[in-house]
Amino acid sequence: MKGVNEKRLFVAACLALLVTAITFAIRARITSVFIDDYGLASEDVGRAMAPAFWGFAVAMFAGGYFIDIVKTKSIIWAAFFMHFIGIVLLLMAKDYTSLFIANVFLGLGNGSVEAACNPLVTALFPDNKTKMLNRFHVWFPGGIVVGSLLAAAIMDSLNLPWQVLVAMLFIPLAIYGFLFFGQEIPETERVSTGVSYKEMMRNVGAPVTITLTVIFMILVANVGSISDAVTSNYITPIIIILVIAVAIIVEGRLVNKITLLFPLIFGCMLLSASTELGTTTWIEKLLDNKGIHPMMILAVVTGLMAVGRFFAGSLVHRLNPPGVLIGSAIFSVAGLWLLSISTGAIMTVVSAAVFAVGVCYFWPTMIGVASEYVPKSGALGMSILGGAGFVATAMVLPIMGKSIQDAGPVETIKGMSVLPMILVLAFIFLYILVKNKKHA
Repeated sequence: MKGVNEKRLFVAACLALLVTAITFAIRARITSVFIDDYGLASEDVGRAMAPAFWGFAVAMFAGGYFIDIVKTKSIIWAAFFMHFIGIVLLLMAKDYTSLFIANVFLGLGNGSVEAACNPLVTALFPDNKTKMLNRFHVWFPGGIVVGSLLAAAIMDSLNLPWQVLVAMLFIPLAIYGFLFFGQEIPETERVSTGVSYKEMMRNVGAPVTITLTVIFMILVANVGSISDAVTSNYITPIIIILVIAVAIIVEGRLVNKITLLFPLIFGCMLLSASTELGTTTWIEKLLDNKGIHPMMILAVVTGLMAVGRFFAGSLVHRLNPPGVLIGSAIFSVAGLWLLSISTGAIMTVVSAAVFAVGVCYFWPTMIGVASEYVPKSGALGMSILGGAGFVATAMVLPIMGKSIQDAGPVETIKGMSVLPMILVLAFIFLYILVKNKKHA
């Protein structure tokens, strides 16, 4: 591309995602600080952390809808300043409200990174989208490894305050700001290929229903009375899911007259993101007393994920994206069940490695599937998937927190294994749909 420094922009995007990832490792480490030192209940900490996820979703949805109007560069700089404000506020957090507000800004910053950088990567590398998206997303688990090791070194080995750990975020923040400064940012793939905004909306399948669903999920994640009403029994969530499914079918098939492939991918993203991020966010409480520091386990999981994503190109080429996702779901089920029965450091590390292989390819391959098989969904499609994944995690975090308090870590892990079980069947169905679409 004329006037575009692809290498510098890709490195800058990776460092922006590194900041995002380190915030996740920091949250995983300081949950116990706010419970033990500041006296917050686990469920309250889950709710205070939730804005990091639904704020992510809000930013991604807004970015997806408006990126071609305000341009990618504007969203990148919005991410930078949201990150800066969020880090400063987190350094000053000491109760539920201040922790909540800090996570709002961090969530908006993180979501803006994904909203801008996913379409930026596909625009920079249009012929290797899934491969380069996986390489870009290496820096999410890679950043969690960095954050986990920093947390162990700063808070445990050196016994320094948690604020020192948070302040380390300013270093990659400054570098990615410098790398983006003054650079020409290319248009999104939708604009460069001439796909209209209306056609992009139509290819999402059911954009109105999906957007309203995400708004409802944000309310469930943040309003205790709504959350209690939805989770008080098994019938209510089933009814809600059925209503949403019918609305998606009506809007997609009858109104927009288009395949429901994207809504299927959307539903799978809700479950896959919750499996990965819900488990890793609560890892310190889920895997306490296993004979090894939970942050070391997090480093093992995310380290393996980073390596797997870097070498994802050949695997995706051999199995195709839906095949990779089927294998990922199977390994995720096995990993969670092994973690629930593991005792001792060695078995826990082996179990964590199996889980890491499972969740490794979920996020980037889901986005890659949308980009490969529903290309006209454009930046909006990628933003919806990323946002939906994080808002689903925001909804599941307080539920997991309550489960850890009431049922204990083992039963909570077993309960989470139901999500990838459902995904095995869903991804088989996705594989059949994609295969039939190719032969059509």
